[in-house]
Amino acid sequence: MANITLISVGTLKEGYLKEAVAEYKKRLSQYARVDEINIKEERIANEDDASEVRRALDAEGERIIASIPKGSGKIALCVEGKQYDSPALAGLIGRMADESGKITLIIGSSHGLADKVKRECDVRLSVSALTFPHQLMRVVLFEALYRSFTILAGKKYHK
Repeated sequence: MANITLISVGTLKEGYLKEAVAEYKKRLSQYARVDEINIKEERIANEDDASEVRRALDAEGERIIASIPKGSGKIALCVEGKQYDSPALAGLIGRMADESGKITLIIGSSHGLADKVKRECDVRLSVSALTFPHQLMRVVLFEALYRSFTILAGKKYHK
């Protein structure tokens, strides 16, 4: 059984999103152990100040890197990442689970991820060319993980 860790900046606030994440985590539990680590989002007084945004991303990045389980395959969700269809993502997840048994996925703040976090990761993943709120992305990601594991198990969930 794989160990999945989701590290994300900020916390889920809306009840309906919490319920959706809980449902997919429950479904995933037959295939993997799932942990979530929430990193506190840095305050940015002036979002138009690039140096202040960079400082915030770097501070979040330090905490993210410190939270990554040792020996884990690491996937950064970022706009410049590679897009996979569901079977290809399942293949990637399957390979990473076979290699180390541990996979860590990282979602940054609305400003993204620090470059040092992206460099630390083995894969850069873009779920879509569309932009999604970071809280909603957790739901989308957990559904994609569940779909990946059902594909690997030969289940009919993926059509």
